[in-house]
Amino acid sequence: MTAANGGRDPGAEDGRRDLVVVGSANADLVVTVDRRPAAGETVLGSDLAVHPGGKGANQAVAAARLGARTALLARVGDDAHGRLLLDSQRAAGVDTGGVLVGGAPTGVALITVDPSGDNSIVVAPGANARLAPADVRAARGLLATARVVSVQLEIPLETVAEVARTVPPGTRLVVNASPPVPLPPAVAAACAVLVVNEHEARVLLEGDPAAGATGPEERARALLARGPQAVVVTLGAAGALVADRRGVVRVPSPAVTPVDTTGAGDAFTGALCLRLAAGDDLAAAVRFAVRVGAVSVTRRGAQGSYPTAEQLDGPTP
Repeated sequence: MTAANGGRDPGAEDGRRDLVVVGSANADLVVTVDRRPAAGETVLGSDLAVHPGGKGANQAVAAARLGARTALLARVGDDAHGRLLLDSQRAAGVDTGGVLVGGAPTGVALITVDPSGDNSIVVAPGANARLAPADVRAARGLLATARVVSVQLEIPLETVAEVARTVPPGTRLVVNASPPVPLPPAVAAACAVLVVNEHEARVLLEGDPAAGATGPEERARALLARGPQAVVVTLGAAGALVADRRGVVRVPSPAVTPVDTTGAGDAFTGALCLRLAAGDDLAAAVRFAVRVGAVSVTRRGAQGSYPTAEQLDGPTP
């Protein structure tokens, strides 16, 4: 295995980074359809489009495009898809020195998008499944440079647990529990902010009496009781809500016309991490992240839809 050098090191000036993302990097293979197929059904779609994606890579690009000093710890294959992903990270200004190359094909996400902009996704993890706890231990020095560390669940859960053990005191750990699987108690306890959407919240609470709760506020409180310092539930067009020991607050979203929701949650999480690293309180960081997520759904693709700080300051689409 080799590390992917050649990316600009945004933390070189003072040794600190706003964000280190530990997670997946996939090539998104996207087809637009009039409607998503039912079981056993074949439908015709558009020409295939290939975009850089993966929850980890997406969050790194989203934060970097907004100005965050960002690094990525991930694995990609020594193939065309891997090169596409590295090129995209470097173009956004992400430090790719922590990206390991080789040993398995790059992960791939198969995505269908319907006319409303909603999507269905199947992920073949590939090299993402080889990102191991030993890789996290080897990158201890990289994690120590971060004000915020973000991790998702498209990599092995044992690797996520190693991240939780490795993050140093004073660094905030943001866990985006997607795709949702039960979190080990030690991960939940180490988590400064747990980020989920409504579906993920329901899955995480399966078997819990709160699973029958009628609203996201109750689910957020139930997740908060499992150990994280705060919980953020994204609500799509309705915005997001923030739950911590002080209570629950809803944050509305700007009204936009969605074109493609692929990667919108990653745009939200990357922006959230940026503002937490800058010192915002959680509610203010979520207000900013909701704006970024709203802009991202007005454009096609994942990483290509993410706004720069200058674009975000312009009129909301």
